[in-house]
Amino acid sequence: MVKTAQGIAAFFTRDIVMPHEPLSSVKEGYMSEKKPDTLSVRQSEHDPNFMLSLARGLEVLNAFTPQRQRLTISQLSQKTQISRAAVRRCLYTLAALGMVHSPDGRSYELLPRVLAVGHAYLAGTPLAKVAQSALDNLGKNLGESCSAATLDGDNVLYIARAAVNNLLSVDIGRGSRLPAWATSMGRVLLSALPEEQLEVTLSRASLIRYTPYTLCDLPGLRQEIARVRMQGYALADRQIEVGLCSLAVPLLSRSGQVVAALNVGVPAGYTNAAALKEKALAPLRRAAMALSLQL
Repeated sequence: MVKTAQGIAAFFTRDIVMPHEPLSSVKEGYMSEKKPDTLSVRQSEHDPNFMLSLARGLEVLNAFTPQRQRLTISQLSQKTQISRAAVRRCLYTLAALGMVHSPDGRSYELLPRVLAVGHAYLAGTPLAKVAQSALDNLGKNLGESCSAATLDGDNVLYIARAAVNNLLSVDIGRGSRLPAWATSMGRVLLSALPEEQLEVTLSRASLIRYTPYTLCDLPGLRQEIARVRMQGYALADRQIEVGLCSLAVPLLSRSGQVVAALNVGVPAGYTNAAALKEKALAPLRRAAMALSLQL
C-alpha cells in the first residue's frame, strides 16, 4: 500500500512493461413469483427501520443500463430477483413520479428526471470536481476523450468526462455506468479488490461478448486483471465497442487506496493498443499523480 506522496509518485513512475496480446441467452421462460431472498429482504428481516419498498424501487432503477435501456417487467424481475407483482408496483410508483414510462405498454425505460437523484452528488463531490478540471486539460493536450470513474457494484460509474469524440454507440456522461469487467477503468478498479471480493464480483457478472474481440471467459479475465494489477494500467482494445480502444490507470488517495480510475479513449480504426500506450500512458499517469496529491 502506498503511504506517502513520494510513494504515490513512485507508483506512477514504475517501469512500463508491454502487456501480452489479449487472451482469447438463455430464452426467457416462465418465472415463478417465489423469488430467493435478496440482500434487501434479508436486511429488512433484521432491521425494523429498513424500508423494503424503497430498496426495491432503487433496485429496479439500478437494473437499467446503457446496454439494457428498455426492460419488461419479467426482465426486471429476473434481473433484480424481485417478484413480478412487486416490480409492477415499483414501476407504477416510479411512473407516477415521472421517473420511468412505458412507450409501448409492455417495456419500460428511464426518464431524465432520474438524473436529479444523483446529479447533486456527482456535481458536488470534491473528487468529481478536481477530476473534471484535470480531464479537461488532459483531453485538450492529447486531443482525445478522457474519463474518470469509480466502482459501483459490478459497474463503473462515470464521475467526470471530457468528450472530444463520442466513440460509443450510447451517450456516455457523468452518471453513466458500464460493466466493470469489460472496460479499461473497470479492470483497473477490479485489480485493486481483495481476491475474495474480486471472485464474487466476477462470478456474478454477465459475461456478454460485446464484440468479436471481447475477453469474456473467467480464466482469461482473471489472468488479465492479474496483469493489470502487476503493471499498473489496463488496455481495453475493442472490448465493449469495435470502434474503441482505451487505456486506464488508477487514481490513488493520499493513503494509497485506489479511489477511482482515469482513462483515455481513441478510435480503434486509426490507432492500436501499442500506439495508444506510447502516446497516452505517461501523460495519463502524470495527471493521475497530480490528482492523487490533491485528495
